Amino acid sequence: MISVVIPVHNEDESLALLHGELAEVAKRAGLALDIIFVDDGSTDGSWRLIGELARRHDNVRGLRLRTNFGKAAALSAGFRAARGDIILTLDGDLQDDPAELPRFLTALAAGYDVVSGWKRVRHDPWHKVGPSRVFNFLVSWLTGVKLHDHNCGMKCYRAEIFREIRLYGELHRFIPVLAAARGFRVGELAINHRPRRFGHSKYGVHRFVKGFLDLLTVTFLTGFSHRPQHLLGTLGLASFSLGVLGLVWLAVVWVLRLWWPDDYLPIHQRALPIFSLAALMIGTQLLSIGFVAELVIAYQSSDRLPYSIAETTPTSPATAATPPRAASV
Repeated sequence: MISVVIPVHNEDESLALLHGELAEVAKRAGLALDIIFVDDGSTDGSWRLIGELARRHDNVRGLRLRTNFGKAAALSAGFRAARGDIILTLDGDLQDDPAELPRFLTALAAGYDVVSGWKRVRHDPWHKVGPSRVFNFLVSWLTGVKLHDHNCGMKCYRAEIFREIRLYGELHRFIPVLAAARGFRVGELAINHRPRRFGHSKYGVHRFVKGFLDLLTVTFLTGFSHRPQHLLGTLGLASFSLGVLGLVWLAVVWVLRLWWPDDYLPIHQRALPIFSLAALMIGTQLLSIGFVAELVIAYQSSDRLPYSIAETTPTSPATAATPPRAASV
């Protein structure tokens, strides 16, 4: 079974058409689909249409969130409700082509755990395409996960990934990055991207500001989530060392006064003492924050393990035998 998770926010004009396309693909490819529509606080007739589809089709389910929690929350709800071993996500605006589903399955069968869609030819306005390309370059450069389109809503996953990844905020676009950090294989597939037929885009310029801040968060989580002091401590030591060097230099100049015998400028009139003291304070604070972060990680109660097991060897017949009985007295 393949679970299809579709976050919905005011998409009532496209839901019936999208379901029809999914049903046609499933029939043509002989697939069993578990379709989950997640209504993320829609104010139009989306939930009514989802209810009608669920009543008419046994493989359709709907989840309605109490308000607009965001796409990451909607996807998390859908992932939790999914029954299939494979999960496909796509947007509800008909721009993602359901006919690509068999190609995603072929890519997974080749050994990938995550396959991300790539809208090679995009049918979006230039003011979305340009910033998106810059954002994708930054994500690939900072995280090392080389994808052309991290923002693409059409992705295919093995369900086991979501036993190890927790989404919050707007981290849904970084699932391939988070999965790669846990050792899962990530691939990419060029897909057909279609022009928008109904409604308008839900994302504005503020999306890219939030995306950049989320990128910094993901970079920290994937690189230093179990050793924050390695980053904070390094920055703190560098800043602290610069402050100490500045103060040592001032002390030498003040004692010798041989460098400026005629026009010696008093220390309290220089800028270097201010910079040195600021560097000392910043370095001390970064080191302190790093120690606190280490304590939080050491004592937090979490089920997330610092490793990910791909598979185990089968139990040998000898060790799988019935344990020996207790010796009689």
